[in-house]
Amino acid sequence: MLSLLDIIVFTVGAAILALWLFLFVIGLGNRDRAIFDQLDENEYPFKELYFLGYAAMCLIRYEYKSQHDRKVRKEIAILYGERYADYYIRVIYAQKVSLSLTLLTLAAPMYGFANDIAAALVVVMFAAVAYYYFGTLTTEKIIKRSELLLSDFSEAVSKLALLTNAGMNLREAWREVSKSGDTELYQEMRITVNQMDNGMREPDAFYEFGIRCVIPEIKKLTSTIAQALVRGPKEVADTLQAQSKEVWATKKQTVRRKGETAASKLLIPMMLMLIGILVMVVIPIFANIGV
Repeated sequence: MLSLLDIIVFTVGAAILALWLFLFVIGLGNRDRAIFDQLDENEYPFKELYFLGYAAMCLIRYEYKSQHDRKVRKEIAILYGERYADYYIRVIYAQKVSLSLTLLTLAAPMYGFANDIAAALVVVMFAAVAYYYFGTLTTEKIIKRSELLLSDFSEAVSKLALLTNAGMNLREAWREVSKSGDTELYQEMRITVNQMDNGMREPDAFYEFGIRCVIPEIKKLTSTIAQALVRGPKEVADTLQAQSKEVWATKKQTVRRKGETAASKLLIPMMLMLIGILVMVVIPIFANIGV
């Protein structure tokens, strides 16, 4: 005979399943569901289900205008460009709603198999984690991208300083340095080169480079370069030379800080090993005291 808890769990589970099927039918009939086909499967797993979340957001007529949405839009603009902000914010919501709702449909069956409410709660917890995790991916991507940009930044500034001090103008020096690598920073530099070739003013192109890279160190450099361009080539060379020294000093501090952090993290497993050794040694000693 079913208990009150059984009835509640299965009723809620049936309602969630009914909602999932309802969204599935609506999503299948929505011609816009093809917008997810172009997404990378590795970056957006189970993209075939995203039309469920998209149908849910369309059903409630969500407008993507909250304070959190504005923050997400800014992050998307950094990663993909301003013109793709509307598209990717819909992808993010569709992703996290679809996957978390799909996980929720498994809660009642898990309770039925295990006959334990803890099994259902674990599934609910995973659904909540999925909703939160897929909503924070843009922030994680920006952090990772920032680290990649900073890893090449000091080297790129040194090359710019060397070329400008040798007599090359900043635009040509920037072009040459942009060809010397294929990482995030050099790709962004090539975008700046293309903007200048298409008629954008140099100060504006460097300013947009700083905005796209969003890192304070790069913003400071581009702002300084824009000011130095007004004063002349000699000022640009001196500015880059000074910035190069400052950037290398900052990189040394960053590397030292990472080394200290890594060393402190190693203390935890060392302490655990020490405790384990003490337990293995001390317990037999105390066990033999009364013998």
